[in-house]
Amino acid sequence: MEDKLVDLVVQQVMNKFSASNGAGSAPAPAADAGTPSYNPGMTEFVGVNPTGETIGIVIANVDYGLHEKLGLDSKYRSIGILSARTGAGPHIMAADEAVKATNTEVVRIELPRDTKGGAGHGSLILFGAEEVSDARRAIEVALKDIDRTFGDVYANDAGHIELQYTARASFAVEKAFGAPLGKAFGLCVGAPAGIGVLMVDAAVKSADVDLLSVASPANGTSYSNEVIGFFSGDAGAVRQAIITARETGVKLLEAFGPAPSVGVPYI
Repeated sequence: MEDKLVDLVVQQVMNKFSASNGAGSAPAPAADAGTPSYNPGMTEFVGVNPTGETIGIVIANVDYGLHEKLGLDSKYRSIGILSARTGAGPHIMAADEAVKATNTEVVRIELPRDTKGGAGHGSLILFGAEEVSDARRAIEVALKDIDRTFGDVYANDAGHIELQYTARASFAVEKAFGAPLGKAFGLCVGAPAGIGVLMVDAAVKSADVDLLSVASPANGTSYSNEVIGFFSGDAGAVRQAIITARETGVKLLEAFGPAPSVGVPYI
């Protein structure tokens, strides 16, 4: 998450007051590029979400050469593209909800070393679909859900912590994190990385959960300054582990100053 991610809180509030249309709808006459109501007049454009600086795009019929180079299944001629500067975890969790709600598959997930110079990742997520309407719907669902999945991201100029939870993991989190399908899943992120180490330790000590894996700057991340823990198990236990990690991480991050949530906490 970039050092100035807290500014997104203000940006979100301002957009709620200024934007009268939904993502991807026709713009009001005074709309500026970068607002949810902006439309460039391209059929491929679905919409944006200022949170995470996220853009959603669909390609109805992917060029054969590009299709081959991306390694896509031949049955998927249409793709949905979810791309953002910050917040890999929130976008993967939003993609997981999109897969549950549509006839699509997450075919590719990449985590750029980005966040505009901050401690974490950006994201590139591709959905495969046999029908372009399914790809578009998946992107629409994901763009909307990002407001929720950023709710348990807490940030200040020094770094960020992030918590995610789902009672039923689907194909996006399975592909990205190796989560068992249909079981409760959670993750915790701490940046700078040392905060994440203590968060993971506190989480596994607080509840009977399976620690699936731990990602660190040199192992499982794009050399980002964070440690990430991935948990599975009983829904109540996973949720308790994530709550404990949140309490631990917030206290440590606030040693550098206030660390407000980017959105409305949902866990």
